[in-house]
Amino acid sequence: MITKFIDRNDELGFLKRKYEEESAQLIIIYGRRRVGKTELTKEFFKGKEHVYFLSSKIAINEQLGQFVASVYEALGDETIRDLKPDFEIIFKYIAGINKRLIVVIDEFPYLIDADKTIVSLFQRIWDLYLAKSNIFFILTGSSIGMMENEVLGYKSPLYGRRTGQWKVEALSFKDLRSFFPQYSVEERIRTYSVLGGIPFYLQQFDDGRDVSTNIKERILTKGEILYEEPEFLLREELREPKVYFTILKAISYGNSKFGDIMNASGLNKNTLTRYLDILGKLHIIKRELPITEKTPERSKKNLYKIADPFFRFWFRFVLPNVSKIEEDVERAYDEDIHPFIDQYVSFSFEDVCKEFLVELNRQDGLPFRFTKIGSWWHRDNEIDLVALNETTKEILFAECKWQNKRVGINVYDALKEKSKLVKWNTEERKEYFALFSKAGFTPGLNPEKVLLFNLKDINGQ
Repeated sequence: MITKFIDRNDELGFLKRKYEEESAQLIIIYGRRRVGKTELTKEFFKGKEHVYFLSSKIAINEQLGQFVASVYEALGDETIRDLKPDFEIIFKYIAGINKRLIVVIDEFPYLIDADKTIVSLFQRIWDLYLAKSNIFFILTGSSIGMMENEVLGYKSPLYGRRTGQWKVEALSFKDLRSFFPQYSVEERIRTYSVLGGIPFYLQQFDDGRDVSTNIKERILTKGEILYEEPEFLLREELREPKVYFTILKAISYGNSKFGDIMNASGLNKNTLTRYLDILGKLHIIKRELPITEKTPERSKKNLYKIADPFFRFWFRFVLPNVSKIEEDVERAYDEDIHPFIDQYVSFSFEDVCKEFLVELNRQDGLPFRFTKIGSWWHRDNEIDLVALNETTKEILFAECKWQNKRVGINVYDALKEKSKLVKWNTEERKEYFALFSKAGFTPGLNPEKVLLFNLKDINGQ
């Protein structure tokens, strides 16, 4: 399988700017597993003198020996072989090199696991040797909780030492065009709803095959990497994965309110609060509020959603059907996935439409420049997307329809009625409306009154 390096222009631009500064740099790069941190750093140091070391789950002395070997392999100086295998001694030697040298320690949390004093040691190394050197030092990590607490946190010995940090996020929907040039925009939306924007996951699909075949062969087939991927990642991060599995499964079935999750999971209020907080800190779930909420910290309108599309898909369709999948993949797909897939895709279609509006907003392609965008709900009423500008008092209401039937004036009328329930600058605001449709629109809709976007518009952006 050929690895594709897609986009990451912002990340590479950041690293290039810091590299060109004439001073020592301590850069922290972190983000969830499989998001492409390693490929990013390798793309950055391509053609530049560098030391690259990948930490692993082995004893600290073995890791130290491997680090020394990496330094020797990169620099080729026989002096290194005579140095005592000690991080401080090796970095003192590196700091004395009179040239710009990139040093990368990938998956730094594994070093922390092996030796809890390593962060304090690296603080000493930075203060004594590296801070006044010409070294470009990069620490990366996939354990978001550990990176945010042990490396970036206020109580970390390294706090205040870093000269830059970057959290690597998933790719956007538009980047899928580079991964799947043979797919139509509809197929790419379906793929995005299943895999999200994680490069490693996207590499598993082949656009020479249809999306359903890829799902069956790459996700539902035992032994394939994606078959147990979420379980593997959660076991890496969490001590009690079974409880978290119960919560995530409940959310994947549409239980987004706290009370509904509590009923579906069987957990009491205090326990569920604690577990949801941990899942939030790990960026596995996200807490959402209506976009118009003025006091979010006191709001009781929280909705909890699984942040990553592939996790949503796996907990919704794979975990509950493991027995049937292992017995007969085709039957499991036909009975338990295919009948519900369009309803599932509709949720990710909202994310695609949101991304489209954000890009259009950046290009000044809308009637006004919005400053906030999100969803809105109150009791049983929901609006897929609401974008607003607090200063100009302008607001846009949008519905996203992933259905085979063309959208008609009835959808527009219903959206206008629901907009009246949104209590935001009611007397002063100027309103706009937009509709997104997979299947297009009926002739009765007037594009002068409502913005109309179809898949061709999304594909052309």
